[in-house]
Amino acid sequence: MDWARPKRHNPTVRVVGTRVRRERFETAMRTTEDFERALDDRERRDLALLTTPSKIQAFLDEIRYRSASVYCCPIRVLRERMAHCFDGALFAAAALRRLGHPPLVLEMLPNERDDDHMLALYKRGDHWGAVAKSNFVGLRFREPIYRTLRELVMSYFEQYYNLKREKTLRAYSLPLNLQAFDDVNWMTSDEPLQRIADRLDRSRRIPLLRDGMGAKLAPVDERSYRAGLLGADEAGLHVPT
Repeated sequence: MDWARPKRHNPTVRVVGTRVRRERFETAMRTTEDFERALDDRERRDLALLTTPSKIQAFLDEIRYRSASVYCCPIRVLRERMAHCFDGALFAAAALRRLGHPPLVLEMLPNERDDDHMLALYKRGDHWGAVAKSNFVGLRFREPIYRTLRELVMSYFEQYYNLKREKTLRAYSLPLNLQAFDDVNWMTSDEPLQRIADRLDRSRRIPLLRDGMGAKLAPVDERSYRAGLLGADEAGLHVPT
C-alpha cells in the first residue's frame, strides 16, 4: 500500500497568520492610545485608580444608573458617570483591558418577561470572574473563582428575577472579544455600539434549563426580593406584562 506523505507546513499561511496577528495587535494599541489621549486630566486620574477588577466594580457602583435606552461608549461613561448594563460592561471591558485582560463581554438571556444583562469577563489563572453594572444588587461583581462560564452564569440565577418575583434567567451567549471592533473605535465612539449589540444577538446561545424546569421554579421570597432592589432606579426597571 502507499504511505501517505507527511503534511508540509505552508510558509505562506504562517506568514499571513503572523501578519494578521501583528495588525490586530497594532490596532489594539492604537485604540487604547486613542482612548487615553481623549481623556482630560481628571478622567485620566480617575481611570488610573482602577487598578483591580474590584475597583472597577466600585466605580460602576458609585455612578448613576442610566435608564434611557441608548448605548454609550466607555469614554462617555467615564465622562458622564452614568451607565446601564450594556454601557457598564463595555466600560469594564475597557478598564480591564488596561490591566492586561482581553476585552471580553457575555450576555445573559432571560425569558420574554425580563431584560437581558451584560457582564465583562476576566480570569485569574484558570478561573472566571465578572464585573457588571446593574439595577439589582445581586447582578454585579463576581470573584474569579468559577471554573467554567456556566458556573459563573449560574451564580446569578437566584438573583435574576423580575418585578413579578419570577426567576427568569434561561441562557447565555458565548463571550465576545471586543478587539474585533477596535477598527471602529468602540472605546471612544457611540457609533459602533449597535454593531456590538447586533453581534451579541447573533451569538450562539447556551441554555441553562431543561424543558419544563422554568414552570416549576419557586417565586422569589419577600426578603430576597426587597434586598435585591435596594437602591434601584425605578425608571430603569423592566415591567413584565
